[in-house]
Amino acid sequence: MRKITLEKLCCPFDKALLKVTIVAIDMSDNIQEGYLHCSTCNRIYPIVMGIPIMNPDEYREIKYEKPLYERWSKQLNGKYVSDFRLSSYQTSSRAIEE
Repeated sequence: MRKITLEKLCCPFDKALLKVTIVAIDMSDNIQEGYLHCSTCNRIYPIVMGIPIMNPDEYREIKYEKPLYERWSKQLNGKYVSDFRLSSYQTSSRAIEE
């Protein structure tokens, strides 16, 4: 995903701006892996192979996103993902749920 594309994206739920965390870029400086975070609703949207996954919650499956969040633990800075939302603390065993 080209970095300029970020200017056109917003949270599909509340239309708030998204903050990007880049995990990997390619030789052309395009984002290959990372995530977008909405600070209003705390939803997190992964970027996989340059494609942001911004489906509504009911069409997302945590079992497919869980390996990414585990691999990105360093970039998440001790935060957890629960119900597709970024949280500062682990509220239950559902954090990075199966």
